[in-house]
Amino acid sequence: KIVTFNIRCDFQQDGENNFCHRKPLILEKIKREEPDIICFQEVLPHVAAWLKEALEEYYVIGCGRSPQLEDEQVSVAYRRDGINLMQMETYWLSDTPYIPASRYPDQSKCPRICTEAVFEEYSTRQIFRVVNTHLDHEGPVARRRGMEQIMEKLGNASFFGQVPVIITGDMNAEPDSEEMSVLKAYPDYTNVTEQIGITYHGYMRAENPCNIDYIVTKGFECESVVKWEDEKDGVFLSDHFPVCALLHP
Repeated sequence: KIVTFNIRCDFQQDGENNFCHRKPLILEKIKREEPDIICFQEVLPHVAAWLKEALEEYYVIGCGRSPQLEDEQVSVAYRRDGINLMQMETYWLSDTPYIPASRYPDQSKCPRICTEAVFEEYSTRQIFRVVNTHLDHEGPVARRRGMEQIMEKLGNASFFGQVPVIITGDMNAEPDSEEMSVLKAYPDYTNVTEQIGITYHGYMRAENPCNIDYIVTKGFECESVVKWEDEKDGVFLSDHFPVCALLHP
């Protein structure tokens, strides 16, 4: 059970939906749903610290995207009692992926980062790879190059290179966009969230709500996929609906 969850950068800019008000709803939802893996985007350092403290049944991995490894990260939380971490890697979407904060010249000022991990599920001994990312919000060329980089890297993986794969993230592009057409060259990958509908809603105030949050798989069957649309007294989990998929090999 895996979730992609843009948790929203917390700069105290959202009034009643500021992170401090959303935390109880987030924690209650995760405890109720008990996902095996949660792939977060827009995780600022103090939010990462809160996730590590509050999600007692999970380990949380990831690092910031800045030269000092601070700023936003794309964290991955996995259950302590069910999932074993075999390998973890951080890289940047750029021509120099192992130089912190590097980026493509045709993107925003924001570096874009991936957290990649190879896991083993204890109960089934299934080994699989997870790639969590957040593509650029301004540059369609940078988004396309980022997707191409991720797919090429997956194709060249040497450590358990043939295991099933899950790609998650906020791609800042609709499924029928040119940048996401990169996936057409990889027919063994399936976008299980293609028909999920609107995922970015901006607390129901967005001028252009859109479907930009993805779970893409290879080597898995998708039993179900749902949006977490929880709301309490005008407070949402985030400005995106988290998306949850139940997968089996």
